Amino acid sequence: MTQPAGGARLAVDIGGTFTDLALEVGDQIHASKVLTTTTAPEEGVMRGIRELLPSAGVAPGDVSLIIHGTTLATNAIIERKGAKTALIVTKGFRDAVEMAYENRFEQYDINVEKPIPLAPRYLRLPVTERLDANGEVLLDLDEASVEALVPEIERHGVESLAIGLIHSYANPAHEARVAEILRAKLPDLWISSSSEVCPEIREYERHSTVSANAYVQPLMARYLRKLESGLQAEGFGGPLFLMMSGGGLCTVDTAVDAPIRLVESGPAGGAILASHVARECGLDAVLSYDMGGTTAKICLIDDGQPQASRTFEVDRIYRFTKGSGLPLRIPVIEMVEIGAGGGSIAHVDAMRRITVGPESAGAEPGPACYDRGGERPTVTDADVVLGRIDPVGFAGGSVSLAPEKSQAALGAVVGEALNIDPSLAAFGVSEVVDENMANAARVHAVERGKDLTSRAMVAFGGAAPLHATRLAEKLGIDTVVVPTGAGVGSAIGFLRAPVAYEVVRSRYTRFGDFDREGINVLLEEMQREARDIVHLGAPEAELTETRIAYMRYIGQGHEIDVIVPNRALSDSDVAALKAGFDERYEALYGRIIPNLDVEVLTWAVTVASPAAASPVADNVAAVEAPAPDGMRRVFDPARTDFIEVPVHARAGLAPGMIIPGPCVIAEDQTTTIVGAGYDARLDGMGYIRMERKR
Repeated sequence: MTQPAGGARLAVDIGGTFTDLALEVGDQIHASKVLTTTTAPEEGVMRGIRELLPSAGVAPGDVSLIIHGTTLATNAIIERKGAKTALIVTKGFRDAVEMAYENRFEQYDINVEKPIPLAPRYLRLPVTERLDANGEVLLDLDEASVEALVPEIERHGVESLAIGLIHSYANPAHEARVAEILRAKLPDLWISSSSEVCPEIREYERHSTVSANAYVQPLMARYLRKLESGLQAEGFGGPLFLMMSGGGLCTVDTAVDAPIRLVESGPAGGAILASHVARECGLDAVLSYDMGGTTAKICLIDDGQPQASRTFEVDRIYRFTKGSGLPLRIPVIEMVEIGAGGGSIAHVDAMRRITVGPESAGAEPGPACYDRGGERPTVTDADVVLGRIDPVGFAGGSVSLAPEKSQAALGAVVGEALNIDPSLAAFGVSEVVDENMANAARVHAVERGKDLTSRAMVAFGGAAPLHATRLAEKLGIDTVVVPTGAGVGSAIGFLRAPVAYEVVRSRYTRFGDFDREGINVLLEEMQREARDIVHLGAPEAELTETRIAYMRYIGQGHEIDVIVPNRALSDSDVAALKAGFDERYEALYGRIIPNLDVEVLTWAVTVASPAAASPVADNVAAVEAPAPDGMRRVFDPARTDFIEVPVHARAGLAPGMIIPGPCVIAEDQTTTIVGAGYDARLDGMGYIRMERKR
């Protein structure tokens, strides 16, 4: 996104443990971390702002733009703390969200637990109507059946309503009329229509998505409006934008209408940062590694763009098993997220194995070393015992650590169970969490036909630089980049994100009988809708547009995406689309199927402001590194013992300096551990670039 005229820009990322803030003033980034106030997240935000702005010499009125990402929507679904939600469906489809895919994601578990719908069965309310797959009316909407639901909605104290009628993606008229009737009768009721939130085929995903949107909408709307008014009361006059799961920014009004698009907003900011760094450094293939206080996120980035997806699952019952969560059909940056953050809790199971996560100590009570009542050991406790974290300067000094609490917790929970001392217990916890992340990265890459050994790693988040070189060793990665401000990387990523919005519509057509005129009308409508939203945050002249068609051979169950020209389609364009499909299909599956027609199910139009990041020449001459600022005892995995290593303050290093490993490079928001097998160098942008020793 381009820099707005006349002021600083502020980004705020609320995580499960820390709230990160990044203030951009010219070409300078000022950053801070505060503990997340779980019960009232806006309080932590305002406290962090009040601490950060004066330290940077910036007044609230000098901030021209605020960008915000939050886990509030995700947490509300996982913790089941959203609104009391009802789902209106076509008569006969009351149990579609419970039947789901009618498969068993754990086929040998006779007691398999399935995702619990957000709208319970007694609040799944049928109305009489029916459309066919083309949107033609088979049975008119019986408005009396809609009005008959009003007493039921009032009796159960429903706060939010989702409407998901059969085939409404093809014709939204019945859903619109249901919403109109109920708004007239119940003006205080929140209403979400699937034809607006997720106008796509596949009823289960559409019903699940609109139900989730309705479930979090009252909570998110109250929070966003409260934050907006609180910022205005502090003297902020610039606009507030929200980071979306797909990597773009939207206005508060858009976020209030479709809060479900914010479920992965924080991790998306991290992927945007890694993409920006990849383009700056001229890295074509990158593994983005983001490890914070609660989770670790891994994303593949090719040619400066993160992998994207149309589906996402939240609240998986079986940890990482696909199909065990609630499906959301929204634009997302595709990544794997595992419970492997600094606050992930370690214990020893019945088979005397160390296990870590996914349960997290969060900010309250936090790891044992926070001395806030936590008694169970975490990854952060292990890092403290291993000498990777300086107890005095943790999180820029905002959190004072008690290392003796880490020793005691690791000794009591892990050491006594395995008859080892606390330092070996800490090493075991660290190795397990690193191997968990390495395994997740391997599986994620294999599933997408990607090779990890040819990639560079971009590491950020409060905990990632602590573990990056060890993880790189396990994955066979030679290059690790730790960008400036890595400790608040996702927040900085918000500042690099474009103002963008994606509109998706399902409209069926076959190449054998391609409805070119109808598709052109549809794409033009989608373009106008996206531009109407995006132009509020970016000049019209700067906007770019991407069109995509999701296609498959007739009879197949899944689609692949093909780029569509940004203009009205001609006959030659239709032929080119078919050729593009053949090329993509052969690249993915090694062959095409001759004489079989291809169908297009869904179309997507994305309008965005430009996100430029030109490669920066890294031709700085080598400079002798200064003497270390001190020494520290750090556990060496190769020797399974402590060694003395030099400690350098990152602020005292300049581009071109080479610091051989093993060593520690410390900064306010994180610490980079340079393993014995790597040497570190500051490149032309001041990024720490670690290369494997030859």
